[in-house]
Amino acid sequence: MAYNLLKGKKGIIFGALDENSIAWKTAERVHEEGAAIVLTNAPIAMRMGQINQLAEKTGSQIVPADATNLEDLENLVDKAMELLGGKLDFVLHSIGMSVNVRKGNHYTNQNYEWTHKGWDVSALSFHKTMQVLYKKDAMNEWGSIVALTYMAAQRVFPDYNDMADNKAYLESIARSFGYFFGKDKKVRVNTISQSPTPTTAGQGVKGFDGFIAYAEKMSPLGNATALDCANYTVSLFSDLTKRVTLQNLYNDGGFSNMGVSDAVMKGFVE
Repeated sequence: MAYNLLKGKKGIIFGALDENSIAWKTAERVHEEGAAIVLTNAPIAMRMGQINQLAEKTGSQIVPADATNLEDLENLVDKAMELLGGKLDFVLHSIGMSVNVRKGNHYTNQNYEWTHKGWDVSALSFHKTMQVLYKKDAMNEWGSIVALTYMAAQRVFPDYNDMADNKAYLESIARSFGYFFGKDKKVRVNTISQSPTPTTAGQGVKGFDGFIAYAEKMSPLGNATALDCANYTVSLFSDLTKRVTLQNLYNDGGFSNMGVSDAVMKGFVE
């Protein structure tokens, strides 16, 4: 169901790979709510995914960009404002990658070149993106910037590896840069801490099926889906949340406040 919450708004969606991705679902939802968007992803990710199908479905333009490259980001923001006819109202950062996870390196045996690459892609790219937006004065007042994160930034999930560190850094950037964006530009910056979600990237984490099953049993409302996250993001892009900023917002069915649940305890009590 659409409510025209984003009628007349325009923005950039980073990270749509395929129909399983949260960015993909978000692009569909913001389009349904009346927004115009530019889609972007790294060239290598675009070759792996089906972003052209999403662009056709949502009537969107695609501007390739490596989010770790400032020149690419500057071109992206300039092109987006040109294509959309003005400043932006929202940006979604939905990017994450760990080479150590992909290659099966344990957290205690990292290849630090890979660690640095994952940190740059997953976290520092968020600072770079906001710095470009800030310096170009590319956001309208009361605009909204959202990045996706995971609760491993606060608690130990052993197989999440160095991505946990990346997410912690990402959340800190949101608060620190969000202060300046709010004070100087009246722009909101928040992160959404999402339930484990079976995206293409998420499924690369060792033991991910166990993550999902455990969280489902722990959460009183069950795991939030990619569509649930897209809907939450729409609310943060809308004018209904104009004073919400510097927040790490949990969209996890209540998991983040649970100690134990009856469903989990059943596995230990005869």
